[in-house]
Amino acid sequence: MKHSGKAIRAGLKLIFWTVVMLVAVITAGFLAIIVGGFIVTLATSLIKVWVLFALFTLYFFRDPNPLVPTAPNVVVSPAHGKVDVIDEVTEPEFMGGNCRRISMFLSVFNVHVQNAPVGGKIVHFRHHPGEFLNAIKTESAAHNENVLLGIESGERVGEKIGVRLIAGLIARRIVPWVAIGDAPARGERISLIQFGSRVDLYLPPAATIKVKLGDKVIGGQTIMATFD
Repeated sequence: MKHSGKAIRAGLKLIFWTVVMLVAVITAGFLAIIVGGFIVTLATSLIKVWVLFALFTLYFFRDPNPLVPTAPNVVVSPAHGKVDVIDEVTEPEFMGGNCRRISMFLSVFNVHVQNAPVGGKIVHFRHHPGEFLNAIKTESAAHNENVLLGIESGERVGEKIGVRLIAGLIARRIVPWVAIGDAPARGERISLIQFGSRVDLYLPPAATIKVKLGDKVIGGQTIMATFD
């Protein structure tokens, strides 16, 4: 008979395409489960990493209040860190010649806010471009990007104290909070160096140094030197 079997073939064709659609939907569902699971796992990992980063950032940028000594004629540490150099150097730019130097290394676990070693007036401020050597190397003080602050002591008229803020391999941003003409008190916050870095303290030859190599010092609190 004419057209015999066409109806059944039409039905089978419809069944075939519905099977194809069903398989496609099921496959898409399985793929969504796999991809969704991966995305959920990735998102969970990213959240954990972000939480750790946020906690470390809060820890790194902590800023405790120092117990500033009130004794006269003392110089406090400008930084939190470890004393790894005590020597005599020539610093012509601000100190004007020979002076005593105490250099401190700041690891990523130290507080990175710096403090005024004495009360006085900022009379020198100069940024020096340079390299970004690892700050644990003492030669980084001579080659790395740095900012030299010169303070004219208000406690001993005419006495000069220098502070050099030195960038490191990771720390590539020095953020001074003072400018020429400012008059911070002893222990007052003067700057921030982000991540590992170094700070040099320049003292007149007459200063009596009170710390030794290996000492861990607290910015604004540890007495570094005295004047008799």
